[in-house]
Amino acid sequence: MMSLQVVVNFRIIDESDDWIVVDKPAPLIVHPANDKPEPTLLGGLEKLLVYDIANGCRLGIITRLDRETSGIVLVSKNLQTARELGWIFERRRAKKEYLAIVKGWPELDYWECAEPIIRSGELGPSSIWVRQVTHSLGRECFTRFQVKTRFERAGEKFSTIRCFPKTGRMHQIRVHLASGGFPIVGDKIYSDDGSEYLDWMKMGWTPELEKKLVLARHALHAHRLEIPWHGHQKIWESPLPQVLVDFYAGEPISPAPDVVIWSRDD
Repeated sequence: MMSLQVVVNFRIIDESDDWIVVDKPAPLIVHPANDKPEPTLLGGLEKLLVYDIANGCRLGIITRLDRETSGIVLVSKNLQTARELGWIFERRRAKKEYLAIVKGWPELDYWECAEPIIRSGELGPSSIWVRQVTHSLGRECFTRFQVKTRFERAGEKFSTIRCFPKTGRMHQIRVHLASGGFPIVGDKIYSDDGSEYLDWMKMGWTPELEKKLVLARHALHAHRLEIPWHGHQKIWESPLPQVLVDFYAGEPISPAPDVVIWSRDD
């Protein structure tokens, strides 16, 4: 039976006097939540940068990732940098690329989703507080998708998808893929009606959940981040973790051609 262990040995990708870029593993949480005592990325960084903090460094998480999403996290080291980076992201000058493994084979190699999303609890009773849904009353939300590969595993169809979020809403990529009929492998909240998440919270990872979800974590990874910084373009990349590489190991059924993702207006 698969299990999901908390890993705290995050990797440093890049660092300057103003920021630090790390490769966060799953299921390490970024910062404390609900007063639950557990390892966090922020706590690890505070221990790593204890000397800097003693001399005025003030850490600020710029790009937050869900617990089970791995990949690039950008962290500012002072208030001025936090303001500058906040300005960059608010004006959508940052370019982010995620990689996701989903169930099914999309017919199109490239598509866009502009469905607004909203927390389901704002529309009616919801047993999962964080669950989001597409709805006309939701906030603006825009994601571009491109099929990277289509493949089969144990007789089932799966695809690796490049995801380019233009907005930064909670669970945006997960919601947009699920609403299009291609839920991310291992996604407890959006693979179906959320019952898998409730079962997991109650009983932990079980053989029944493994049969439904296949992976004990959802297969979403923050792969690439590009920002303009003081006259230069900073680009950081993080390779897929081995557990996701192993999932689609083998020859792809149908590799899709690259397309232009970002237009001059982005």
